[in-house]
Amino acid sequence: MTNVLDQLRTMTTVVADTGDLAAVRTYEPIDCTTNPSLVLNALEHAASEDLIAREIEAGKTVGMTPEEVTEVLTVAMGAELAALVPGRVSTEVEACLSFDTERSVLRARAIINEYKKRGVDKSQILIKLAATWEGIRAAETLQAEGIDCNLTLLFSMAQAVACADAKSYLISPFVGRITDWYKKNEGRDHYAPTDDPGVKSVSAIYDYYKANKISTVVMGASFRNTDQIKALAGCDNLTIAPSLLDELSNDHSQLARVLAPDKKGEITEALMDGATFRWRMNKDAMATEKLAEGIRNFDMDHQKLVTLIAARMT
Repeated sequence: MTNVLDQLRTMTTVVADTGDLAAVRTYEPIDCTTNPSLVLNALEHAASEDLIAREIEAGKTVGMTPEEVTEVLTVAMGAELAALVPGRVSTEVEACLSFDTERSVLRARAIINEYKKRGVDKSQILIKLAATWEGIRAAETLQAEGIDCNLTLLFSMAQAVACADAKSYLISPFVGRITDWYKKNEGRDHYAPTDDPGVKSVSAIYDYYKANKISTVVMGASFRNTDQIKALAGCDNLTIAPSLLDELSNDHSQLARVLAPDKKGEITEALMDGATFRWRMNKDAMATEKLAEGIRNFDMDHQKLVTLIAARMT
């Protein structure tokens, strides 16, 4: 029987949740998604060493700071990935800009311009922004300019509705991090796939989008096990870590489609203004805590990258 990964690819676009060039060559995903944590991991692999050394040397030659080299290195790695995948490469605006719409827009434009210098068209790139109110407003501006966005660190229907209103190209609801929060707060160590809070959250968002004919792509992310992935088979996109891709490729069980875009009728949600968004987020402890934690952790990993690059520059 065909393995589960190949079965999944017949109903879902599989995205590699890695910045490791070797892993992308091995698993041949349609798209790649990156964040500072994944870039840090990629820097530990030999396949990235020549790229790192080249970008550091080029930066030193023109007097760049470690921060500037880090920004360029992220795009350089994205350009390498863009040559390997037929679809999109997500590149993240720094987490420290998550509450600054204007600076997020300016940084996104700079990322697109840097890709252009490297021969990569904006049609191959998704700009990743944290799904704060300010990040969503930045995505709205960028989408109007023809720059497609991936709203990440998404944990709630309120965020999903606001992203749809902003006409974001894609959202990344985080399955595993939602489940982690509920496990801790409910004192549980396991959920059946159909009862998994992270799976249920993504399923509800998917159904809302399809019932209302919203074109924004739903990409489930942050998986803890293959059962969560199987329970979302049929979702538009799923971004999966190499270790789980490997498990799926070695699993020869039958995979049933769970999600399908044939939802009947409408699931009504009010248009999301700033006050409503903030109030609904405030009422949702899980979404509030995980969004804040995710932004902090992405920023810490960004600072680690800068420190690592500074050490190598000396």
